[in-house]
Amino acid sequence: MTTQSDTLVSVENVSKSFTLSRSLSDVFNGRHPKVDAVSEISFTLKRGETIGIVGESGCGKTTLGRMLLKLITPTGGAIRFDGADINALSGESELAFRRRAQLVFQNPFDALNPHFTIRRSLYEPLLNTRVPAAEHDRMVGEAMVRVQLDRMLHLLDSYPHQLSGGQLQRVVLARALVLQPDFIVADEPVSMLDVSVRAGILNVLREVRDTMGLAAVFISHDLALVRYVCERTITMYLGAVVEDGPTKDVIAHPLHPYTRALVQAVPVPNVDQSHDPLPLIGAMPDARNPPAGCRFSDRCPLADDGCRAARPPLRPVGPGRRVACFKVPAFTTAQVQ
Repeated sequence: MTTQSDTLVSVENVSKSFTLSRSLSDVFNGRHPKVDAVSEISFTLKRGETIGIVGESGCGKTTLGRMLLKLITPTGGAIRFDGADINALSGESELAFRRRAQLVFQNPFDALNPHFTIRRSLYEPLLNTRVPAAEHDRMVGEAMVRVQLDRMLHLLDSYPHQLSGGQLQRVVLARALVLQPDFIVADEPVSMLDVSVRAGILNVLREVRDTMGLAAVFISHDLALVRYVCERTITMYLGAVVEDGPTKDVIAHPLHPYTRALVQAVPVPNVDQSHDPLPLIGAMPDARNPPAGCRFSDRCPLADDGCRAARPPLRPVGPGRRVACFKVPAFTTAQVQ
């Protein structure tokens, strides 16, 4: 008798490098410059679990998200979905994976074909995965209910330019949900929307996650969103994971200096209250030439020669917590306990 594993997605030492455009000097000297967008990342996602991936632009969040959905292929490592290596899937097995794993795009204004009606856009995943035509209207109707557009079914015959940003993002979410997937990746799902409509979309995302039992990865630079939606948070810096743990713990007691800076950068509601200066030195370095030791060493106020000489491993530092920092025990003993 076989038993279903609690793990839905397993990421095992995954890396992704991109070859850069070469200069004349590179061509004459036979150089092939590359950038490591993602470097040896490992984590697991349980069924029904929601993980937030945070970090500055250029840290590799979107590249990782696209690898999770087999939109790009890793340079190294493996990604397993329900036990199967997704990069080994083809034919019917790949089609089955596409039905179960979907992407929520960042920009709803660019995510929909302007020449398609909303109905036609929602039919597209069903057509691509060969769902019988007799099921299309029912499945589209159910998706509209999930995103709370069931009272606006007249929108189905409209075109994208006739809808507001909030309505378009709900349609994009409905398109991701129409196949009733087990797993979604949401890449900055509300960053293009006005603040006034973000809360409504986030509430829909939470309700959908809970009612459908979805496993989800939310990619964001907005810690307020991650705190509201995600149970667990992974912090990335220059393509590597520097901290991983329960969201409430990561935000209340960040352990890595970079996560501390991200949390401290969150705006405060009191206009008379100002932040202390962020504990960062300089700007993010060029990803083509990262520091030799710890990737954060040239910006970290705690870095010493040991940090610049060796790269710290991602290691357990408490219940459900992993941190890649040599300095964590020195200044977080009380927090870890």
